[in-house]
Amino acid sequence: MSFSILVAAASGAGGTPAWAMLAYLVSGVFFILALRGLSSPATSQAGNRNGMIGMAIAVATTLVTHDIANIVEILIAVAIGGVIGVVIARRIAMTAMPELVAGFHSLVGLAAVVVGFGAWLDPQSFGIVDAAGQILAVSRVELGLGIAIGAITFSGSIIAFLKLSGRMSGSPIMLPGRHVINLGTLAAILGLIAAYTISPVGGAGEGWMVLAIAVLAFIIGFLLIIPIGGADMPVVVSMLNSYSGWAAAAMGFTLGNSAMIITGALVGSSGAILSYIMCRAMNRSFISVIAGGFGAAPEAAGAGGAREQRPYKQGSAEDAAYMLEQAEKVIIIPGYGMAVAQAQHALREMGDKLKEKGVEVKYAIHPVAGRMPGHMNVLLAEASVPYDEVFELEDINSEFAQCDVAFIIGANDVVNPAAKTDKSSPIYGMPVFDVDKAKQVFFIKRSMGGVGYAGVDNDVFYMNQTVMLLADAKKMVEEIVKSLD
Repeated sequence: MSFSILVAAASGAGGTPAWAMLAYLVSGVFFILALRGLSSPATSQAGNRNGMIGMAIAVATTLVTHDIANIVEILIAVAIGGVIGVVIARRIAMTAMPELVAGFHSLVGLAAVVVGFGAWLDPQSFGIVDAAGQILAVSRVELGLGIAIGAITFSGSIIAFLKLSGRMSGSPIMLPGRHVINLGTLAAILGLIAAYTISPVGGAGEGWMVLAIAVLAFIIGFLLIIPIGGADMPVVVSMLNSYSGWAAAAMGFTLGNSAMIITGALVGSSGAILSYIMCRAMNRSFISVIAGGFGAAPEAAGAGGAREQRPYKQGSAEDAAYMLEQAEKVIIIPGYGMAVAQAQHALREMGDKLKEKGVEVKYAIHPVAGRMPGHMNVLLAEASVPYDEVFELEDINSEFAQCDVAFIIGANDVVNPAAKTDKSSPIYGMPVFDVDKAKQVFFIKRSMGGVGYAGVDNDVFYMNQTVMLLADAKKMVEEIVKSLD
């Protein structure tokens, strides 16, 4: 059966045929299975595969059930996008995955904006006009929301990409009166959507409010993300993922495409839920995430400027190697510093050598370690660290009291006991690893001058059982590995 015959059959049915709705439902089931699979590193490959199957079904169904002006041009566009995606996925380093995800989120937002303007300029082709040639009221709401959310996602993701890739300072940029500005801009966007909905001027390309909505949305996207520090990006990436889903869902209503509605709703809701969970892990308000600027306050951000000089112990790779191989149990806590140094492979090699010597090795992952949800899990998996050796905070925190060595590589605030003891600390209330209960602590960081995103000093540096290993994380671990031979 040729493509044209299939199109004719679908068109003659008067709307979306029953089999197409069933196909979209099947694709939705595959998307749900994909989310389920991605919840664990052990099933992530199956999750990705289910997601691709669901998307293939959705795309094929859409092409078959819609009038296509030039299928060749569409297939060429799909091929170009597919090739670019494959090349980037193969070449990108795992340590650069956060900025890649942020960059892709920006494209989703931009796509929503482009589709929205396409529907606004040619509503007849989208079937969203009444007998008088005016865009339907409900479609105006969908257009406005889709363009607004898409524009916020695009501009916000651009800022996130620049911060994560080091092209822009990760420090929070606090604008005076930012919350008033954000709320005022948001109110103006909602007001313009309402005005456009009831406006008597709603024909093709009519209504200056649509352009104003897009401009204001682009602006507020920048304003929301600029005040957020680079280390708070796990929640930001998750929230932008949620925004991209809602933008896709809004455009799904405009296009009358069930697959986009289902997929967008799944992405939007799952991203919002994940953001909420991460906010609780960081002792942050979920509402403050949406409002922007939920990172370190100005006073906290500058707290690390002048610190009291305190005595600390500094060791060498040989010292660390000797204590590690004498231990019965070692818990490794990776952080963003490990990702920056790309030390995950050397770390896995160190773990393997210790296991050969009879040492029990476990890896402890904090919910917000790294720059995106699951960042540390991905890096360890990429280095072939066994899944059964990787544990979340709540599953392993009680074991530090029986731990011989806590080996911290590139983490900071997630091991800071101030979160439990200092009510004035910006991280107070955030769950942290109880590394202070370990018999011996080795702490790898570049220098004593750096602090975490909260800008506060870490008492772990100065504990009697702590030895600081001041060096590049990868070089230090490689030297430890050599000393273990």
